[in-house]
Amino acid sequence: MDEHDGGLEDPASLPGTPDGFERLWTPHRMAYITGQDKPADDGAGECPFCRAQDRPDEDGLVVARGERAFVVLNLYPYNPGHLMVLPYRHVADYTDLDLAETHEVAALTRTAMRVLRAISAPHGFNIGLNQGPVAGAGMAAHLHQHVVPRWGGDANFLPIIGRTKALPELLGDTWARLATAWPEGMAGSRPEETC
Repeated sequence: MDEHDGGLEDPASLPGTPDGFERLWTPHRMAYITGQDKPADDGAGECPFCRAQDRPDEDGLVVARGERAFVVLNLYPYNPGHLMVLPYRHVADYTDLDLAETHEVAALTRTAMRVLRAISAPHGFNIGLNQGPVAGAGMAAHLHQHVVPRWGGDANFLPIIGRTKALPELLGDTWARLATAWPEGMAGSRPEETC
């Protein structure tokens, strides 16, 4: 894109033979594709979810904090508003959660759906846990439940052909809208014992 006129690049000005395609450049996706921020090991010290707990909410993209679990915006979202609900404890498997953690993860998931409905009016949701790398868990060492808002027509050819997803809003803007809309009663103080 030409920063002066906001238009698309002129294919004739690019090296090689012009092919008539207009390209959508998404260099930020390369960090995810190459595993740039992937931890060296499965320990809590390397875990980005454990590190997010110790950062200011905006820097860590933490939308809400409960007593035993918290809600964070996905750094590589499938759709705008893609949230993850996690226990503070660094546990890998759903069966490792105690009853109080299980209840809070469920309650935060319900609140996440309500907040997303209020600010974005999605037509539906994908909610789920990927348990283990073979099941698609990119960060298998720290349990996280995805809450992905969905709209009719939000899936198109870009993820399949271009290996990228076009998002209409910056993460910081999405975080601000979600954090502002989150009900006060669902935000709690962080417990002393975490990762």
